[in-house]
Amino acid sequence: MRLFEQLRERSGGQCELCATTNDLKVYEVPPVSTGGLDGSLLGCETCIGQIESRNLGTVTADANHWRCLNDSMWSEHEAVKVVVWRILSRLKSEGWSQDLLDMMYLEDDTLKWARATGEDEEEAEKIIHRDVNGVVLQNGDSVVLIKDLKVKGSSMVAKQGTALRRISLDRENAEYIEGKVGPTQIVIITKYVKKI
Repeated sequence: MRLFEQLRERSGGQCELCATTNDLKVYEVPPVSTGGLDGSLLGCETCIGQIESRNLGTVTADANHWRCLNDSMWSEHEAVKVVVWRILSRLKSEGWSQDLLDMMYLEDDTLKWARATGEDEEEAEKIIHRDVNGVVLQNGDSVVLIKDLKVKGSSMVAKQGTALRRISLDRENAEYIEGKVGPTQIVIITKYVKKI
């Protein structure tokens, strides 16, 4: 059974965040190593578009859309809870959002996953990753290598022009990102990549 059908069956054919039944698609919750049923949710185009928006926290007109999270925050599925926690953290300046965030409980592993993208950090605390041209990189972005790189600890060489999809950012060092070259997960220095 395809992932979309599995998620549709799990969610009863509706968005797992706002419960609409229109324009549904699979959303892999970053940073994703395996994706699949446990690392994904079924979301509508509106929710996924706002999740992927870089300026969600400053767009107050969209904040009202997320009042639906008072229901979805109680989901039994970890991927849904992670996304709800991240959205509420982005909107914590809203009084209702902070109230919902205070009511949420996440297991330690789930909370670590939720914090992996730094949604709960203040802007001044965030480490900003930039590619060779100074473009800001985000979790889940796609980049291309700008030169051949020898992979430490192996005989593999990652060739110039190789695309890395759905990168993960190192939360402690602005110079490091992770991505897959073939089946191998590698760490890459940001000055050797360009955002696609």
